[in-house]
Amino acid sequence: MIRERALKVVLVLVGLLFTAAIYPLVTSVRDGWQANKEDALPMMMSLYFTLGIFLLLTARNPSANRRVITFAAWSSFAHAAVMAVMALHLANERPDLLIAGAVFSVIGAVLLALAPAKPPINQSSPIT
Repeated sequence: MIRERALKVVLVLVGLLFTAAIYPLVTSVRDGWQANKEDALPMMMSLYFTLGIFLLLTARNPSANRRVITFAAWSSFAHAAVMAVMALHLANERPDLLIAGAVFSVIGAVLLALAPAKPPINQSSPIT
């Protein structure tokens, strides 16, 4: 019971954090993309905003939405891995990339640690 409650709290917090990506997304669209601005950021923000909405919806019934939780966890690990590789190549941005990668790794680890157990497969007797 405590684990499920903790999972719901984490889902709401991470969902709100990811949903907060709407602000930089809207401001970047409002300001218009320029040739010297990064085009990938608004695309990533739109994905995280969408994932945040799904995590907020998942908090209602985590057991029924186990795959959303595992997707959010593994996508966080993937994002952290990309940021770690980028940190190797971009020395001037290394501290920020490593910190953000660590945050995404912690999010992924917490989501996997608290994820509901996989439901047992109902094995019926073979038809003879």
